[in-house]
Amino acid sequence: MLSDRTGAPPPDNPHAGGMIPEVVPPLPRENPRAPNLPWQTAFDWLRWGWRDMWTNPVPSLIYGLGVFALSAFIVWFLFELELDYILFPALAGFMIVGPMIAGGLYEKSRRLQEGERIGLGTMIFVRPRSRYSAFYMGVLLLGLFLLWNRAAVLIYALFFGLVPFPGTEEILPMLFLTWEGWGLLLVGGAVGALFAAFSFAISVFAMPMLIEEETDAMSALGISMAIVWNNLRVMLAWGAIVLALFLVSVATLGLGMILVFPVLGHGTWHAYRALRGPGHEGRESERMFIQPA
Repeated sequence: MLSDRTGAPPPDNPHAGGMIPEVVPPLPRENPRAPNLPWQTAFDWLRWGWRDMWTNPVPSLIYGLGVFALSAFIVWFLFELELDYILFPALAGFMIVGPMIAGGLYEKSRRLQEGERIGLGTMIFVRPRSRYSAFYMGVLLLGLFLLWNRAAVLIYALFFGLVPFPGTEEILPMLFLTWEGWGLLLVGGAVGALFAAFSFAISVFAMPMLIEEETDAMSALGISMAIVWNNLRVMLAWGAIVLALFLVSVATLGLGMILVFPVLGHGTWHAYRALRGPGHEGRESERMFIQPA
């Protein structure tokens, strides 16, 4: 069939004669890790955590009492061994190991969302779907905790030299009434903040992920950091809530941990569910070492 075109044929080069093809921007792609929740959602997680604690409250309260007893024993043990110089780094390092020992609280909230009840025994002896990966993650976080403590000791030596720790009775005047003490507070606070932010980001959702999903420790830590980074506003609000309630617990000599720890544990599960989203079981590309069947 002959064409009806009567003009000159189009040039072989479409850019000839000053013709520039139209550039079409790519369509926006939805980020599965960024549901764009407002920062006020963090208070909803706190409220839901409070609700979960008082739903069948005895196991949660016993769990919190156990965390308080363990913390009190560790403090006593440090004083008995005259290792009180690592008391403050150890308290700060609780931000690292806290998510690891809250596994039973995550499991209770998971069961409550599925309409099931759970006893204290099931909360203590949680069976994560990822099995031994939870143990490997604990080893990694323990290594980060030891590194945190070593950094604190080195910073102390940087400002005060290789001198023995003066003891908890003299440490406050030494910190607040000397230039070296103020330097230690500033530098130690900055380094501690970096450690706290990094450890919070990699661990806050890693343990809930290992409980619900079949994955490996490195993938869980990496995905946790990705979720935090892509939801920075609401996670900064949640981190501030966690820090404020932890300071309240310290101010009450740890007694507040009996209530605070279960509430934060249950609330963290709701934060994980809200930010992780549905359909995560099929995301094989997220796994580093395990490809789910």
